[in-house]
Amino acid sequence: MSEPARRHRLTLLLLALALLAAGSAPAAREPVQHVVYHINAASAERQMYALRNIRNHLAAAGPGGVEIRVVLQGRGIGMLVLPEALPHLRGLSSANGSPQMLAMVDGLRDQGVRFLVCGNSLRRYGVDPEEDLHNVEPFDIVPSGVIALAELQQRGYAYIKP
Repeated sequence: MSEPARRHRLTLLLLALALLAAGSAPAAREPVQHVVYHINAASAERQMYALRNIRNHLAAAGPGGVEIRVVLQGRGIGMLVLPEALPHLRGLSSANGSPQMLAMVDGLRDQGVRFLVCGNSLRRYGVDPEEDLHNVEPFDIVPSGVIALAELQQRGYAYIKP
């Protein structure tokens, strides 16, 4: 075999190996989605619907595929209000912190979802975060839910209102 023929074969072999290696390389990861869900409805049914949407979103995106924030604002804070707190609150019509609702919230938190609670809404309804809400840390209370929504959208979060 002539020298040029050997070089040609070697070139083809190296090209084939390079293509084979490229085909077995891990696929480039899709960019992580950043999403903010806005919940301001008082209805437990609407709130559970939103939580199921979030659960389905996490499942479809896969592990590490989405970063989700939930902003609870207005009557939507009722999602985390414990039922025994309702009698002493001002104007809040529902305390939806049922065991089923709170289990769903805790499950989503375990998957990295952050629930941000509007401080204006807490003051408006006379809610004491330490006594009346389910597992809300001080860093989860934002001064204004509307401002938090705007800031998250400015940072590239897609807005969803289920």
